[in-house]
Amino acid sequence: MISISIVEDHDFYRQSLVKVIEESSFLKISGVYSCAEEAMQELPFNAPDIAIVDIKLKLKSGIELIQKVKPFLANTQFLMCSGYQNDENIFNALKAGASGYIVKGSTESEIQNAIVELHNGGSPMSPYIARQVINLLYKTKTTDNNTFGLSSRELEVLSLLSQGLLYKEISDRLSISPNTVKNHCKNIYKRLHVQNKVEAINKFSNYNLQAHAS
Repeated sequence: MISISIVEDHDFYRQSLVKVIEESSFLKISGVYSCAEEAMQELPFNAPDIAIVDIKLKLKSGIELIQKVKPFLANTQFLMCSGYQNDENIFNALKAGASGYIVKGSTESEIQNAIVELHNGGSPMSPYIARQVINLLYKTKTTDNNTFGLSSRELEVLSLLSQGLLYKEISDRLSISPNTVKNHCKNIYKRLHVQNKVEAINKFSNYNLQAHAS
């Protein structure tokens, strides 16, 4: 039997989840909580195999809940079940320690299958959420590749260098000291693995031209 705790503040949906668990021969209810605060107090002393958690709760969010209790629940896995489907919530939930993310409106069988998959070592996600995660990873990879790990300020300095501005002119434009500009340039050269301004500009420009062409 897989023990399940539910953290959901919406009465009707919480009851629906309880019904889904109770109707399964391989699942059992370990605890039912209507707010994160109650779950924070009880979960460490009544640890389930899987906790189904909503993101939007009355005071503290489901994400805050996971961040708070996960260090004390080494054998508990967290399955987000939420109506929120934007990148920020998906990323924050997974970063906090959730291992699966399904959307409200999932069928009874989809919920049960997600629980079993999670219990067996998988990371169940509703199709839309999976696509969002893939897009998020692609955006991150693309951004990292195109910027070579440069900070936004370093990118500004490099852009102004490419326009032919001198250190003093860049410092005036960005309202920073010439020494700060020099330090930014040193970091830029190091990250781009080049020796001077010309090489830095050429490498960065050529890479972006290739990226746009592809």
